Amino acid sequence: MDRFVVGTGRCGSTLLSRMLAEHPDLLSIFEFFNGLDGARRFSRSAVSGAEFWEIISQPHPFITMITSRGYPVEEITYPFRANDRFQRTDDIPWLLVTTLGRLDNDPDTLLDRTEAFARKQPGQTLGEHYRKLFAWLAEVCGKTIWNERSGSSIDYIADLAQTFPGARFLHIHRSGEEAALSMREHHAFRLAISLVHGLHPDVDIATAIAHRTPPKNAEDPVRKILESSPDAAYFGRFWSDQLTRGFRQLQFLDANQYMEIRFEDLITEPTITLKKLSAFFELPDREWIAKSAALVRQLPPPRLPTLPEEEQTRLIEACHAGNQLLGRA
Repeated sequence: MDRFVVGTGRCGSTLLSRMLAEHPDLLSIFEFFNGLDGARRFSRSAVSGAEFWEIISQPHPFITMITSRGYPVEEITYPFRANDRFQRTDDIPWLLVTTLGRLDNDPDTLLDRTEAFARKQPGQTLGEHYRKLFAWLAEVCGKTIWNERSGSSIDYIADLAQTFPGARFLHIHRSGEEAALSMREHHAFRLAISLVHGLHPDVDIATAIAHRTPPKNAEDPVRKILESSPDAAYFGRFWSDQLTRGFRQLQFLDANQYMEIRFEDLITEPTITLKKLSAFFELPDREWIAKSAALVRQLPPPRLPTLPEEEQTRLIEACHAGNQLLGRA
């Protein structure tokens, strides 16, 4: 069985992935698809091993924009140590940003091994390439099964379903207002949403990419965005739009392929929620649940009440459509 955790950004899926990683047989793959080229990652054409490697190893310019300016992104696991192959000002292959660093303390060596494995594969569909790669990574890590989780993956759930026929999709979701406010505090989302909504008219995507690293002795348009704090409603609208697109795609799934859980339930009732998840994913061995439940602390304090009243109203309105789809409104 192919297993995926899907959701919007900042919905609690990272914590859930960490909990799943406690399973003794399951390799929890973090953020594999999220940073791949959206025009190529689910192509239906057969590709060679070399072409497959080129697709999965490309850097993501937004990551360089953020790391080169010293801003933190909690999902980035590459260590950037003095003797590592890449430093914060380098264009780092997407695989190294968060995926391989969670699987091995020497991600550079694992990258080389992954390249050797990918390049020797015969021409085949991307779905076949992905399955073989994930199975190989599981074997390398001493596991027998895998799941993949990427932020914002609700946006492309139909592509995943077509690439992995029969897969099961666990959708974790969170209050729209809280997810949106968490996005606003996250540098990658702040950069992306500011560019999508044109919040800085003097900086378009091309201009931003041209400034992947800070310019010397000149105004830095990317830093300007990263240090901004746009109105929360923009992030609420982005969140609602993701869910609207995702729910339109659920028609491509059979009823037994899809299940929802709430982030709030994962925190307040972790054992019950994980048992439901385990049954849905048909995971062997229930002993991991107690260890995973111990990772839970408490619900983060709500951010919505800290906003000025007018901004609260705008954010609630922006999130209404998404909350309604989730039965939260």
